[in-house]
Amino acid sequence: MRISDIQRCEVRPGRLIEWTFSKATVAAAAALQPDPRPPAHIQESHIRTARSVREDGLFVPTWLGTAFDLPGQVDLDALEQAFHGWTLRHETLRSGFRWAGDDMHRFTLHEDDVSLHREVIGDFADAVVLTRYMQDRFDVAADALGWPNLIYTAVVRDDSTSVYMAFDHTNVDAYSLQRIPDEIRGLYTAGVTGRPVVDTPVGSYVDFCKQERAKADGIDDTHTIVARWREFISRCDGRLPEFPVDLGLRPGGALPTQKLMCEPLVDADAAAAFEAYCRPYGGSMVGILAATSLIVHELGGQPVYRTVVPFHTRLNSAWSDSVGWYVGGAPIEVPAARDFDSALATVRAELRANRSLARIPLARVLRLLGADFRPTSPDLYSIVSYVDARSVPGSARWTEEKAYGLIRVSYGDQVCAWVNRLHEGLWFACRHPDTAVAHKNVRRYAEGLRDLIVSVSARDQLRDVEAAFS
Repeated sequence: MRISDIQRCEVRPGRLIEWTFSKATVAAAAALQPDPRPPAHIQESHIRTARSVREDGLFVPTWLGTAFDLPGQVDLDALEQAFHGWTLRHETLRSGFRWAGDDMHRFTLHEDDVSLHREVIGDFADAVVLTRYMQDRFDVAADALGWPNLIYTAVVRDDSTSVYMAFDHTNVDAYSLQRIPDEIRGLYTAGVTGRPVVDTPVGSYVDFCKQERAKADGIDDTHTIVARWREFISRCDGRLPEFPVDLGLRPGGALPTQKLMCEPLVDADAAAAFEAYCRPYGGSMVGILAATSLIVHELGGQPVYRTVVPFHTRLNSAWSDSVGWYVGGAPIEVPAARDFDSALATVRAELRANRSLARIPLARVLRLLGADFRPTSPDLYSIVSYVDARSVPGSARWTEEKAYGLIRVSYGDQVCAWVNRLHEGLWFACRHPDTAVAHKNVRRYAEGLRDLIVSVSARDQLRDVEAAFS
């Protein structure tokens, strides 16, 4: 799925309709007793960070979302039924948190207490005005410090309807977003045609949170994973790693606004050739990280590239189709290499040695380290992520359906880059501080990445030709 902000996801005029939890559902939630299942460490860290930044006087929206089209004239009752059925399918969507002093407690609605309220907002003839309205509305409706913290909308036209769904990050990760268009379309089609819904059970992210937390809370500061993180952070001068290029920021300055760069990187043929070249070392993810290490060394001159690599934590098949935030991180260190093949070998070795560290949430590790990691930014560190999304159900239709994964770009002092492999090639998106220096260096990074992938792809294709004639 192409990652974008709402400004660049092909918003078109139409009649805006929105669905939120009904007043009866909100009232039922207010009367609930605490759910003994705790928040995941990553959920608690996210909410505490949002509260900390808010206490510093800054409202930083951080919602995620998805956008896609349904063809033809919409049946609003069937669409509402699809939204409702999908919400019941994924327990985290009807679960939230309350503060009791400085402690967070979960509450979870029973399925029978969940109902949606539909409201016609109005007709929008100007796409820019509509886009601005939706962004402002999502900022409030999907706020990390509020509940409910999700909203479903549709922009209705005679020939098609665009669906926009926004969530606080505690409910979803990128893989969750990628599955939404196919799931909603399947439920909607069943409602329109009257066919029964094939409802295969999915694991509950709320249950996962309980299991993961029990495991994470069972370790102490003598655990080997904690020791390895301690050593890594000490080599980062006591901090989590930043993107090692000049971003034009003043030390101690205010949290800067951010900007998004998103564009196609290379086509399907080049992506396939790059994957083939990198496969002996572990594939394209290894290749992207190896390429990044070479490029940032050239741009910033640092002798070692250090980063935290995101990994999914859906290690049990029960969580494969579940909506939730199933992400952990593992540290890697890549010294400046003499060439791409050397960088590939180093990254492969680092990932093999350190991937297991992602099984313990970093928020838990930081608490055990006892260091003062009071967050002043929504991003604790910079990331470079790679995902091959071609196996996601419905992904072959994403371009036709104008399907996007949406990120809210607001404030932040880190660089977060995503490279997604789609059926049409590699898609690049990067959120970075909105300074001239950062824009120039992120642009140089993206162009360096493209040039290196093309060069490696050509090398692989030449190797195939030579093999054919040998």
